[in-house]
Amino acid sequence: MSTAQPIHAPLRGTVRTVGLIGGGVIGSGWAARALAHGLDVVAYDPAPAGAAALRAAVDNAWPALERRGLAAGADPARLRIAASVAEVAAAADFIQENAPEREDLKRGLLAEIDAAAPAPVVIASSSSGLLPSRIQADCGHPERVVIGHPFNPVYLLPLVEIVPGDRTAAAAVDTAAAFYRSIGMRPLRVRKEIEGYLSDRLQEALWREALHLVAEGIASTEELDDAIVYGPGLRYAFMGTCLTFHLAGGEGGMAHMLDQFGPALKLPWTKLIAPELTRELRDRMVEGTAAQADGWTVKALERWRDDCLIGLLEVLEPLRRDRIQVPAAEPAP
Repeated sequence: MSTAQPIHAPLRGTVRTVGLIGGGVIGSGWAARALAHGLDVVAYDPAPAGAAALRAAVDNAWPALERRGLAAGADPARLRIAASVAEVAAAADFIQENAPEREDLKRGLLAEIDAAAPAPVVIASSSSGLLPSRIQADCGHPERVVIGHPFNPVYLLPLVEIVPGDRTAAAAVDTAAAFYRSIGMRPLRVRKEIEGYLSDRLQEALWREALHLVAEGIASTEELDDAIVYGPGLRYAFMGTCLTFHLAGGEGGMAHMLDQFGPALKLPWTKLIAPELTRELRDRMVEGTAAQADGWTVKALERWRDDCLIGLLEVLEPLRRDRIQVPAAEPAP
């Protein structure tokens, strides 16, 4: 991350209006979160039905946000639909781009946003794996461009990965992190630019293995989901992977766990290369998840998912802190 290229004006720290380019699943999630925190949102989506779909998605998310608690002034009516990228760029104090995951598309779109936005405005891309140095390359002010990778549903899940490119200024990362914290998110600064960032690389490994197990007829999609939901997924929700395995070592912690189970890493239990996505495998995945959905619409499943997530968040939030709180009766060694 470089600060060699100066930003021509101080970065805008106070955000009252969030600008969104793209109003699909991720863009609408950003809109709902920002609106719930009492901000104005101006959005542009080039799809003919983009505006209607965006408003419908916000309406579908709003009951969950009401349960979580709304900020003063929170109102879906504060969403305004713009007619162009330039109109969004001119009105926003912070811009979040949410176009499809194509490098050429994002590279050109970020350059268009950058050309229209005042220099103090930070521009973040919701990319889930592209390198920021490549998609910021055509911008006149690449120093204010960052990756701000959220997780679906954006209006409930707090994690956002911030990834700087090689021409991103440290001040832009700080400004993005401060904004995301102000709307209830947990910014995770990725230290080094890498494809897929952190969370998606971990998820991708699990996803590849699931596809292999279905392709080889070893398990159904529902069985694989049960294998996570009722087992490691419960621990992952509050401990993650590394701390979970630290406990797997008993009193010896991670050191004993690695010494005892480390050799098993050499066993061919998992496959690093994804299976060929044949028509048969595609059909198995589609049929399996359709059976799991059991006639529920996607919108109905989204509301059920939101109810489950809210329940988890309400349990986890009092327990989670920036560092582990060791009970007084069992002082840390």
